[in-house]
Amino acid sequence: MAVRGGVCFVAVSFLVAAFSPQALAGERPADSFVSTAQTLSAISWLPADADAPAPVPRAWRVDFAGAPAPSIEIPADLDAAVAATEPGQRPRARAFVYSDGYYTRLKIHRWASYATIPLFATEWILGQKLYNFTGGQGVKTAHGWVAGGLAGLFGVNTVTGVWNLLEARKDPNGHKRLLIHSILMLASDAGFMASGMTAPGHEFRDVAQWQSSRRLHRDVAISSMVTALAGYMVMLVK
Repeated sequence: MAVRGGVCFVAVSFLVAAFSPQALAGERPADSFVSTAQTLSAISWLPADADAPAPVPRAWRVDFAGAPAPSIEIPADLDAAVAATEPGQRPRARAFVYSDGYYTRLKIHRWASYATIPLFATEWILGQKLYNFTGGQGVKTAHGWVAGGLAGLFGVNTVTGVWNLLEARKDPNGHKRLLIHSILMLASDAGFMASGMTAPGHEFRDVAQWQSSRRLHRDVAISSMVTALAGYMVMLVK
């Protein structure tokens, strides 16, 4: 192993001495086997001055003065730009600050909505008994009281809902769903008002007209309940 290393060293020294400036100029040094350090020190690796002899040609050169890096323009709305380049990615929801009164009205609106659902079921049962002539005066009185409770709850929900809708009109998050909910609930309000106006009374002397009024009252009331329940479901489904 030592012999092989020595042979390689001698070969490299011979090649370096052969391609030294003295050998290229036709001059033979006094000692054919100069040391590698002396030969390498005789080679100039830097660009020569005007008066200096021509340097040894360099085989390669690294130029660090390349073209400048391209500038990157950052769009003003970075979230929208990222969402546009990534299909299937929804843009982030923007924060919107509501007042304390908004959350107070929202709490009242929700609790009134929760109380409305059992009243719907109770009113439907009482109404069916009256429609089928299976209820007496007590059922009729209870039917009227439950209808009044529904009217009061819908009045509270109408005021709080419309008030919050006006405050949330500039919020882009879920505004379409809130608008659909409001339209359905207002339509239900109008239906319950029409249902109360079409309730049969004692002023009808014609039996056929009285039966027609009863059917219209029931159909409008049930349609209003279904519309209100659809408005509730719009806010529950996300």
